[in-house]
Amino acid sequence: MGLSRRSFLASAAAATFSCRKKDRRPNVVAILTDDQRWDCMSCAGHPFLKTPNLDRIAGEGVRFANAFVTTSLCSPSRAGFLSGLYAHSHGVWNNFTDYPSELPSYHRELDRVGYETAYIGKWHMGEQSDEARPGFDYWASHKGQGKYYDTEFNINGRRQVLKGYYTHRVTDLAVDWIRKRHDAPFLMILGHKAPHGLWIPEPKYEHTYDNLDVRKPATAYSTLDGKPAWVRERLKTWHGIDGPLYGTRDFGRFIRAYHETILSVDDSVGQVYEALRASGELDNTLLVFTSDNGFLLGEHGSIDKRAMWEESIRIPMLVRYPELIETPEVRQEMVLNIDLAPAIMDICGTELPRAQGRSWARLPGEERAEWRKSFLYEYNFEKEFPYTPNVRGVRTADWKYIHYPNGDGHADTSKAELYHLKEDPRETKNLIDDDDAAEMLAQMKSELSKLLTETGSAADRMPENPVLRMEMPEESIR
Repeated sequence: MGLSRRSFLASAAAATFSCRKKDRRPNVVAILTDDQRWDCMSCAGHPFLKTPNLDRIAGEGVRFANAFVTTSLCSPSRAGFLSGLYAHSHGVWNNFTDYPSELPSYHRELDRVGYETAYIGKWHMGEQSDEARPGFDYWASHKGQGKYYDTEFNINGRRQVLKGYYTHRVTDLAVDWIRKRHDAPFLMILGHKAPHGLWIPEPKYEHTYDNLDVRKPATAYSTLDGKPAWVRERLKTWHGIDGPLYGTRDFGRFIRAYHETILSVDDSVGQVYEALRASGELDNTLLVFTSDNGFLLGEHGSIDKRAMWEESIRIPMLVRYPELIETPEVRQEMVLNIDLAPAIMDICGTELPRAQGRSWARLPGEERAEWRKSFLYEYNFEKEFPYTPNVRGVRTADWKYIHYPNGDGHADTSKAELYHLKEDPRETKNLIDDDDAAEMLAQMKSELSKLLTETGSAADRMPENPVLRMEMPEESIR
């Protein structure tokens, strides 16, 4: 019997990754949540959230303790994961732009070399369309955000409402797809809605934290005097702690519900893990768990993401693949969302054109690996959500410099932020006007300029913002 096209392509393309022990390409399963902070896992030291299934992946693989997004906004970050490119290179600057059909991605490259490919769940790019995107053999997604209950999906061209709780329904689809016989390596990307607001926990978990004593974070108001004026001025807007976004006026419920939705995600991860094990493919699967951005839960008087503070830009990043990771470990290197595509390509024995990220595939097990010392952060002002100005910044292991270019007609956006993260991890003291930090400030400005040049970014690509409007527009919440 002759080989199928996919089997032929998969066997014909030679694997080049030096750590591979077997002459076969691994499967890839990438699980992506929405708005999950890096610290919302018990393996990351969360004080009350228990995530045993995520902890199992971390305990059998690598937890990258310092993982970040280069733009903390859903669609730009998702495009970065797929392409390995910064937002100024892939062009998806906002949540209304779809992934460019001509742009290379890791899923299209794996499809090209013979993988069976599936996308299940929240796509969240070009949100007015639920049509199947190029490069996927199996497609089960929907328009926009989807709903926690009874979302209408397009499943391979057939639209149907999947009754019940979103997390369960996409998990059912994922498990069913894994169980099917695959005659070639496979890639499955599973996109969760949780923990994106408005949060609706499933009944099993909706009262889990009813007795939790919830306090506003220590930095909710105490650090505002050292920050630019716009931070204080947005306190009562959607992106401020005193505003109405996602029920923040009942802060206790706001915090409880956010974390309760993650409990269902953890269950889902366990089901996917067990499906891989039952199929005999667990140890031949590169299993990745991550999120599209972090989320501010009142820190710095803020809700949502977009800003460059740690709670916004840090994400979970767990990787399990025994043929690569012989000894479980926690790595401290700064890895980025744009590193995922190059790493997957590296491990699967192919490559992605133009990627600006770096493969972390050779970090596990290395005692002193050469790695990046800094990275660029960028965010472009959105007129629909005018509570955060343009941002360009640089982070190193110990320092962070946040620049707000263009002014934008608003008083005090010219004031930047400088933090010594080693001594001040919560970013409580802005050293921008501190004479003792002047030399470091000059170094960080120089590093930012270098990164902007090296990555092909330019100030003239940023929109000239109107005056920041702190009233709340009528557009739907994102």
